[in-house]
Amino acid sequence: MQRKWVVWLLLAMVLVSVGVWLGWQQRHRLNDDAALSAQAQLGHQIFHDTSLSASGQQSCASCHLKESGHASARGLELGGPDMKSLGTRNTPSLRYLWQNTAMHLNDEGKAIGGFFWDGRADSLAAQAGEPFLNPAEMANTDKASVVAKLSRASYAREFEQLFGATIWQQPDQAFAAMTQVLASYQTEDPDFHRFDSLFDQVMQGRARFNAAQERGWALFKDPEKGNCAACHTAERGPDGSPPLFTDNSYDNLGVPMVFPPTTAASRQPPDAGVCTHPLVRGQANANTLCGSFKVPSLRNVAVRRAFFHNAVFTDLRDTLAFYATRDTDPKRWYGTLTRWGGVPKSLRANVNRDEVPYGQRAGEQPRLNEQDIDDLLAFLTTLTDADLVPRSASPAGSVAAANAVVRGAQRVASPMVAANR
Repeated sequence: MQRKWVVWLLLAMVLVSVGVWLGWQQRHRLNDDAALSAQAQLGHQIFHDTSLSASGQQSCASCHLKESGHASARGLELGGPDMKSLGTRNTPSLRYLWQNTAMHLNDEGKAIGGFFWDGRADSLAAQAGEPFLNPAEMANTDKASVVAKLSRASYAREFEQLFGATIWQQPDQAFAAMTQVLASYQTEDPDFHRFDSLFDQVMQGRARFNAAQERGWALFKDPEKGNCAACHTAERGPDGSPPLFTDNSYDNLGVPMVFPPTTAASRQPPDAGVCTHPLVRGQANANTLCGSFKVPSLRNVAVRRAFFHNAVFTDLRDTLAFYATRDTDPKRWYGTLTRWGGVPKSLRANVNRDEVPYGQRAGEQPRLNEQDIDDLLAFLTTLTDADLVPRSASPAGSVAAANAVVRGAQRVASPMVAANR
């Protein structure tokens, strides 16, 4: 009798959980075909317009392709007026950002929120505007030159209908209006926050993980094994929203350098990450944050072409192996360099050494073995949005189909070219 009550109680808990999840989706009208507002439709046109760049060859969509989860097809990009400028950072995905906030400090003094790898932009609109003026990206000289191009675009009349015929005489206001419609597009278009991955289906009771995915899910949450959920939070929000798989914090992971230590590029000033932000610079602990970068969402990580802020890895399994063996087998990642040799000496004291799976000595057994890494990889493929999964994949999600996503994503990686993000 008692056993029956336990079963019924567990079933009730599952149904409540599914109901909360589905209720949140219904309230936020996700994954429907509702028409976009006039602002969002205009934002869609601007997002795909290459004429707004100095080269005439680059749009927002050039580096944030829908078929790549609104991330780069290579992970790292060229830009500039001649499309030959070398940037410094990996191109981030634009999906699942619409509820992000401006950077703030939590009760522990940790930086939370912000856009780009260093959190320097305070909103989707602010983030949308920067590439237009970045010399390594769309490379316009100033806002007025962007607005002049807008005024000649095929959709200029639509812009005027929304903001007035005299808007072109006010370049700053016109540029701000452009960034707002781009933000509207990324907020309203459900492709930027689909929440229809296999993981979401499992959480809704519509599908099941296979054995490898189930083991990977357990490892992901285990604080003594993968401990991934410590930063890539896997719990629903207070309003019932599905997990974003990021806590929007910042961390210094000691990732290796992209360029060999003998090259000119490696001798450039170190990328200080979040400690360049004005909010962080004014803090007493600012120096301890240098070298830390934004914790990205792991949704669609299996279709990414490159990993970490400097795009040093082009294989997801290698990325997982780095987490597992960074401290136990440092030569594998840093070669003849000292431990954390990819990190400038001035920033090495800030490398995260305390959280699992870190903190072990060279030669010790890593907390994650090869099977564990394979299982984690299997789980991460369940976070891929449905529009990015091969059509042949079953509703339950097969390992073969999931691995095909990973292989396809890693076929065209180029770790020596980056955009400043």
